[in-house]
Amino acid sequence: MGKQLARKRSRGSRVQHRDAEIIEFKGTKFQHDRNPPPIKALNPTQAEYLAALRHSQQIVVLGPAGAGKTFIAATYAADLFRQGRIQKIILTRPNVPCGRSLGFFPGTMQEKFAPWAVPIAEAIKERIGEGAFDIAVKRGDIEMVPFEVMRGRTWKNAFVLLDEAQNTSVMEIKTFLTRIGEDCISVVNGDVGQSDIRETSGLRRMIELIRDHDLPVPVIEFGLDDIVRSGLCAMWVRAFEGDARV
Repeated sequence: MGKQLARKRSRGSRVQHRDAEIIEFKGTKFQHDRNPPPIKALNPTQAEYLAALRHSQQIVVLGPAGAGKTFIAATYAADLFRQGRIQKIILTRPNVPCGRSLGFFPGTMQEKFAPWAVPIAEAIKERIGEGAFDIAVKRGDIEMVPFEVMRGRTWKNAFVLLDEAQNTSVMEIKTFLTRIGEDCISVVNGDVGQSDIRETSGLRRMIELIRDHDLPVPVIEFGLDDIVRSGLCAMWVRAFEGDARV
């Protein structure tokens, strides 16, 4: 009788084991490796952006909403991470609301910052899977770093993405740029026409320094014709920009 019960327990445990999703980090990042399609450029500017990601350590990307600035960077970072070509993904953006503030968010610093990083996090989840994303966050392989705790950090062997950079101050973007260590790819995204701060934009100052000193940092500029999010998005961006082609 005891042996029969043991056999039943054994069979039951095997069934549970087969039904469970096992995510192991080996060689490539995930043993059950997803196989998403390659990132496809939808226009010449996106193709230029992808080429810059492949050949440059640091890139500045400018342009209107809906052009794919954040999506391409986050997706490219996810693929490098999934393939084991980088050890970490660092995500940051200034905590500046678009419009009226909702007040303080409860929780830890990471929990307070998480709502600001949702667009980037969702793009990464699409490439590596939600379970793998959660594991990477718990292990510190994907990290969301607010500016409040950035000073003193050094990032190495990482893809570092600063989104909404037009809302950084000059001192904030200096702090960000001087955190970048060896074997990193860093992307600075923004739209200087959508700054929500009253002081001089750190992104604007960064672009001035690149041009004044002829620094080896590509500046990719999207235009209104590069908007790919939707026809409605393009229509409203043009309307607010005063474009006659609404």
